[in-house]
Amino acid sequence: MTPHDPHDAASPFGPAARTDTVAGMQPFLHDLVSLVCAPALLLARSDGAMTGHGAEGFFVNDRRVLTMMRWTIDDTHLSSIASQMLGADAARHVAVVRGAGDDGPDPTVIAVQHLQLTACALTASMTITSRARAPVSLRVNLHVGTDFADIAVVKQGAPVSPVVASPTETGFCFVGLHGTKTEIVCEPLPPEHDADRGAMTWTVTLLPGESATMTMHCTPIVSGAAVAVIAPATRDVVGRLEVAATDRRIPRLVAQATADLRGLLLGDPMSPADTFLAAGSPWFLTLFGRDSLIAARMLLPVAAEVAAGTLRALARRQGTVVDPLTAEAPGKILHELRADVVDHGDHAGASGDRRLTLPPVYYGSVDATPLWISLLHDAWSWGMPADQVIDLLPALRAALGWLAADALDDRGFVSYLDESGSGIVNQGWKDSADSIQFGDGRLAVAPIALCEVQGYAFAAARHGAALLDAFAGADGGNADLDRTAAAGWRRWADALGSRFRSAFWVEDRVGRYPAVALDRHGSRVDSVTSNIAHLLGTGLLDDAEEALVVARLAMPDMDCGFGLRTLSSLSGGFNPYSYHGGSVWTHDTALAIVGLLQVGSAAAATVAAALVEGLLCTAERFGYRLPELYTVEQLDGEAAVPIIYPASCRPQAWSAASAIAILIALIGEERRSPDGRSLRPSAITPCGEVNLRRRIIEDTP
Repeated sequence: MTPHDPHDAASPFGPAARTDTVAGMQPFLHDLVSLVCAPALLLARSDGAMTGHGAEGFFVNDRRVLTMMRWTIDDTHLSSIASQMLGADAARHVAVVRGAGDDGPDPTVIAVQHLQLTACALTASMTITSRARAPVSLRVNLHVGTDFADIAVVKQGAPVSPVVASPTETGFCFVGLHGTKTEIVCEPLPPEHDADRGAMTWTVTLLPGESATMTMHCTPIVSGAAVAVIAPATRDVVGRLEVAATDRRIPRLVAQATADLRGLLLGDPMSPADTFLAAGSPWFLTLFGRDSLIAARMLLPVAAEVAAGTLRALARRQGTVVDPLTAEAPGKILHELRADVVDHGDHAGASGDRRLTLPPVYYGSVDATPLWISLLHDAWSWGMPADQVIDLLPALRAALGWLAADALDDRGFVSYLDESGSGIVNQGWKDSADSIQFGDGRLAVAPIALCEVQGYAFAAARHGAALLDAFAGADGGNADLDRTAAAGWRRWADALGSRFRSAFWVEDRVGRYPAVALDRHGSRVDSVTSNIAHLLGTGLLDDAEEALVVARLAMPDMDCGFGLRTLSSLSGGFNPYSYHGGSVWTHDTALAIVGLLQVGSAAAATVAAALVEGLLCTAERFGYRLPELYTVEQLDGEAAVPIIYPASCRPQAWSAASAIAILIALIGEERRSPDGRSLRPSAITPCGEVNLRRRIIEDTP
C-alpha cells in the first residue's frame, strides 16, 4: 500500500474519494484528469490530487514515478469547486479552504493548484489567496510518495510496495531499481519536512488580499526508454488549426484534438527527427503499428510530416526473420514497441485461459502491414517528396512480399493465428479475446480471416502497384521487374476480390451483408459489425455491394445516434458495455464516415451526415475530448446518452485524429493542403460554413 493509506480517516490525505478500485482488476479511468506530454502522463483525481489508488500517478516511459501528491491546509478539507483543462498538458483546480478566514457562508480563502507537465517533469504549484478581513495564518502541507510500478502492473491492479524517500538539500529523492530515481524540489524550501512520511510543511500568514505560492518540481530519471523525447517546438508539426465554423462545436473539438495530438507525439530513438503518434494514454504511450498508421493517415491533410515519420520508424523495425514467439516475419510491420517484456496477466478467450505476455518488439498484427503500404501511397499522393518515397521502396517491396508469402492461409485470405500461446488471440483492430463472435454469441476460433483486413489487403495491393509503376527502378532496381510486379499485384487484388465475394457474403431477414470473418473451419462468422464499414472505399466491393453495406450501417441496430456500434444490438452477444461487443469507438465511426464519403452516393452522404452529427454530440458530452470508446444506452425510458467506458483511454491518437477526419469531411475536399486557404464546406451536414487555416507556431516556448 502507501506510506499513508488514504482510506485511513486519520491520514493526512483524508478519506479516499475512490471506492471503485479492486485489487487484481484493471483500474477505471473515467473520472480521472488525464494530462499528456509523451512520454510523460499524469492521472489525477478531479481535484488534482493523487492518492496512490488505482491508476493515479505521474508516469514517464511506462514507469509510475510519482504515486501520491496531495496538498492540505491546516489538515482541513479542501472543497474542490472547479477543474479546468488547459490544453493537453496542464490543468487548474480551484478549491475553497473551509473553516479558514471570516465566519459566514462566503468563502474568503481560496486555493488554486496548477499542474504543468513536460516530457520529462511535473510542476505542481499551490497559490493561496485570502480575502478575509483579518490576517490568516495557515499550515500548508504537501505529501508525496512513489512505488515505481510498471504501467503493466498498474493496469493489472496488482499490489506494489512504496519506496521511502531520502532527504536532500532541496527536498526529497526516491530511488528505485536499475537507476530509476525521482527528485522532488520545492520552492520556497519547506521549513518542516519528514522524509519517512513524504511530508513537507510551510507556515504562511496572509494579510487581506495577499497570496502565497508554493511550488513542487518533480524530475524523474527512467532508463531504457523505447521512444525518444522530442523538443517542444517539434510538437507543432501538427500545427495550429484555426477553424471558423457556424457550428460552435467544431472549433472546440478541433482545438482540443490538436492539443492532444501534440501531447501524444514521440520521436524515434534511431532518428529523433522522425515523429509519430503514441497510440494513447495511459496504457499505450508508445509506437503502435495499426494505431499510429491510422492516426497518421487521418492527419495527412494537415500534418504530412507525421505520416513520413511514422512510415520510417516502422520501416526501420520491419520484420526480417520468422519467429513465432514475437510473430515476426520478413516484411511484416510491428504491432507495438516497448522497452521490455510486458506481462498483461491472465486472459480468457475461445481457446480457454492463457497468460498474455508480449516481447518488447511484437508483430502480432494482421493489418499493420497493408495499412503501412496504403499510408505510403496516400502520403505520396498528398505530396511526400519523391526522394523520401524512393528511400522506402525496399520496405514497400518487403511489405508486399509478406502479403504474398506469409499472410495468406490455405483458403487464399489474409488471416492470423497466435502460434506462441502467449500472444494476442485476435490480431485485428478488435483485439480483445471475445471480439469475433457469431450472431448467437459463440466465439470464433483462429485461424481467423477478418472481412476488413481483406479490404485493407486489396487496397494495399492496388496502392503498392501504383507506387511500383510510378517509381519503377528509381532506387537502382530493375524497372521492368517493378512494372511486372505492379501488374501482378493488380491481378492478385482482383483474385482476392473474387474469393471474398464467394466466401464472405451472408444473408439474414434484412438482406445480404459481409460476415465479420471466416473461422478455422471456413464458416462465416455471421454477426453484423462495424467492421463492414471499413470495406467502403477500399475498392473490394462493387457499387451494388457498397449500397448494401451503406443501408445496413444506417439501421438503428448499428447507428445508435452517437456513432456506430461495434456489434449490432440484435446480436446474441451484444453488450453496450463490452469493449468490442456493442460499444462505440470514435475512430471506428470516423473511418466509416471517410469510407461513406468515398462511396459518393446520396445515400452514403446521408449516413455520413448522421454519423458526423453523432460524433459532434458525443464530443460536446465529453468536453470535446473524444474518448477511445463509450457506451450508448437508453436508461429508465429516457433518451439514449453516451456514457464513458470506465477504462477508456483519453487522449487516444486515432480518437483525437478523428476530429481532423470529421473536419476534412465537412470541408469536403481531397488531396489539397489547407495551408493558408479558406475551403468550402461540403453539403453532407447542416453545420453551415467551415473555414480552415493551418498556422505553424515557431516561437513555442
